[in-house]
Amino acid sequence: MLPIKKSSLSSDSDLIERFRLKDDQDALGELFIRYSALVYGVCLKYLKDREEAQDAVMQIFEKLNTALKQHHIGHFKSWLYVSSRNHCLMHIRSSKKFQKQETSDVFMENELVLHLDIDDNGNEQDLVKLEKCIEQLKSDQKKCVQLFYLKEMCYKEIVSNTGLKLNKVKSHIQNGKRNIKNCMEQGG
Repeated sequence: MLPIKKSSLSSDSDLIERFRLKDDQDALGELFIRYSALVYGVCLKYLKDREEAQDAVMQIFEKLNTALKQHHIGHFKSWLYVSSRNHCLMHIRSSKKFQKQETSDVFMENELVLHLDIDDNGNEQDLVKLEKCIEQLKSDQKKCVQLFYLKEMCYKEIVSNTGLKLNKVKSHIQNGKRNIKNCMEQGG
């Protein structure tokens, strides 16, 4: 049997398989060489800082060590692009940079729960209504809304804090926000 050649002619799937089966670090290195420019470009687009983008590239490729062994990845380049984008969005969110940046490329859900048009005399009254509306939410919705908006936790932190799945956390926040808005519109 001929030894496996370490050349850039190997497909992504072949390199991933070599890494998974034989823990071949050279195969992982080849993937890094192939796609580090792509990942850096994605990171630079979102993070807007060269050093942070370079750090993010290294973090993303460090995660590949476990991700490639845990998941079957059919289209590596597409998967890596999406993973890189998600990594950057989570970094932006957790570092609170999203509050300072004005960019249409980054989707942010963390907006004020309600945009109330009130004068100073109505503040106390509306805060009482808001508290009542939050108390009326279902248990998981209430917890997720409080952690997201009041404690300013990111999705990942809420997932680890509550034990809920990511999609459930997002759903509870979205539904809770809608329920609070409806409640406020009905007078609390």
